[in-house]
Amino acid sequence: MWPKSVDWKLIRFGVEIEFVEANPESVELLPGWEMSPEERQIDETGKESGGELKTPPLYWEEREQIRVMLDRLVRRGAKANWSCGLHVHVDLAAWGEPIVEPLLDAALASQHAMRSLLGTSGHRFLYVPPVTEEMRRRYAAERTESAMHNPGRPQSHRCGINARPWFDIGTVEIRYANGSLDYDEIVRTVELYLRFVAAVGAGHRLPGDSAGLAGALGAATCGYPSPTPCPQWYKERMWLEEALIPVLSPQTELLEPGGEIHHIIPVPGRLHVAVEKPDGTLRVFAFRPTASGWELLEEVAAAG
Repeated sequence: MWPKSVDWKLIRFGVEIEFVEANPESVELLPGWEMSPEERQIDETGKESGGELKTPPLYWEEREQIRVMLDRLVRRGAKANWSCGLHVHVDLAAWGEPIVEPLLDAALASQHAMRSLLGTSGHRFLYVPPVTEEMRRRYAAERTESAMHNPGRPQSHRCGINARPWFDIGTVEIRYANGSLDYDEIVRTVELYLRFVAAVGAGHRLPGDSAGLAGALGAATCGYPSPTPCPQWYKERMWLEEALIPVLSPQTELLEPGGEIHHIIPVPGRLHVAVEKPDGTLRVFAFRPTASGWELLEEVAAAG
């Protein structure tokens, strides 16, 4: 049912907390919490480490669980750096499928304001692409999961305001926040997102500037996870990746039709090209440049 007014404190949510350095398997979990050690992040040396900690579905009154788990993470040496993000899933059960179109409309109106309010680091824009008018038109014509996907772009199915999880787990995922292990920053971000979804669910039209958006939602204007600049070597790796994706995409399309290049990592004597399949899993291919073109060496095991 939409529109429908729901107290934001009564909407369930789940948080995905990315971190580096700690050994994920060493962290004792509260009941219902999950650790994903395969979701490694990049540490300051360029190596993958850490993982992703996931809450169970929580209500606002249960948020102290987050503080407990953050304390355990930090005691194990976990840190949030420039490679980490903070993703929050908000339950849409109170409205059901009718809220999906209003969420797309709200994203088109306010997504840049949301990104600005949260101070999303520029190097993370790749992971929070915008909802587009074309996506909105596709969804109006055919209410399917595939309407949320813009083929041919890395991360194209993970918009900053990402309604695609509705089809799998009944949520919208909001991905703009920078990484953090600070309890106050995390719950402030959760509150912003809950207020946003509640406002959309109630049928409110939201403004397109960050100050106006915060005011309309009754949310904080500051105190969210701070942006952290990435190292120069990472910028250079991303520039190289952007240059290589159009060159290698024809090769990977033959190997994994419908897949998208997720990332490219140089290793001695070759490039490891990770291709994300339509089901979200990765295949990794080793290529070597030669005088006559790109040579496929082998398929290698995906990390994790």
